[in-house]
Amino acid sequence: MKRIFAPTIAMLLLVSACGAGDQPASVTTGPVEAVTTTSALPDETTTTTSAPVEDPDFPVTIMDGMGEVTIESRPVAIVSLSPSSTEILFAVGAGDQVLAVDSLSNYPDTAPLDPDLSAWTPNIEAIIGMNPDLVVISGDTGDLIAGLNAAGIPVVTHFAPATIDDVYAQIEQVGVATGNIAGAAAVVAQMQADIAGIIAGAPTFDVAPTYYHELDDTLYSVTTQTFIGQVYGLLGMVSVADPADADGSAYGYPQLSAEYLVDADPDLIFLADTICCGVTAESVAGRAGWETMAAVQNGWIVQLNDDVASRWGPRIVELMRAAADALSLVVSSD
Repeated sequence: MKRIFAPTIAMLLLVSACGAGDQPASVTTGPVEAVTTTSALPDETTTTTSAPVEDPDFPVTIMDGMGEVTIESRPVAIVSLSPSSTEILFAVGAGDQVLAVDSLSNYPDTAPLDPDLSAWTPNIEAIIGMNPDLVVISGDTGDLIAGLNAAGIPVVTHFAPATIDDVYAQIEQVGVATGNIAGAAAVVAQMQADIAGIIAGAPTFDVAPTYYHELDDTLYSVTTQTFIGQVYGLLGMVSVADPADADGSAYGYPQLSAEYLVDADPDLIFLADTICCGVTAESVAGRAGWETMAAVQNGWIVQLNDDVASRWGPRIVELMRAAADALSLVVSSD
């Protein structure tokens, strides 16, 4: 059964969290066997392979968030309608295979951004007219998959992951789908090494610090049961939003109230709405009643880059590093 996130949540994650499958995307292939990653945890950072890491022979079949997808030949005209997938495509070495990306895929700078290509309201006829041989999406908006499949175009669907291991699985799957298994394996290995290093160097606490991660200025946040929450959790932090979504009805992205947050009194505040909504540490400190919060009084308000903080892929390492740096400031003030 497919789980559907509210449209507001999808917008907060930049066309990335339109839904989620019941389990992480997996990979099956004909001629080759896929790379399998063990874990995101610091003591389990080895990437194992069931065969030598090499680019696959096509066709390949993968199991994405919607089911089986067969790609007959190495794609050379990929269209991405997901900013997160765009970043992954370029990271694994498939950049020269990308034909066009949606209007929000602003990273890397070399991505062929098409300002008229919308992931929210996709024009199926226009996409078909580009003659892509693979389309990567984060949600089946407007029966996009059926329309493209009818035209013989394979579609890979990658919903928002719940864990960092899910992120690794999607990166590896993009490697198989595009013929860049070795590149994907290298990206995952580097991410694992970087994350292990950040965790090893992060301060520890007798009492877990609490945090509030702000997705937008209407006070949507994240719980531990999200890939963003796991980034903080691996550093020993606990989200104050967890009790607000104890039943999971918000899929890890509850909307909080100002009163709730004042009562929760988080130790740190992370702002992932500095670009979209113009929120600053100063404007947060000026919110009515927030002057009593420990994070405001201590100046422990961290302004993040919205894109880095809300997209999954290699740059989640940057989010973890920013969180670890914030924790170091907390320690140094004691």
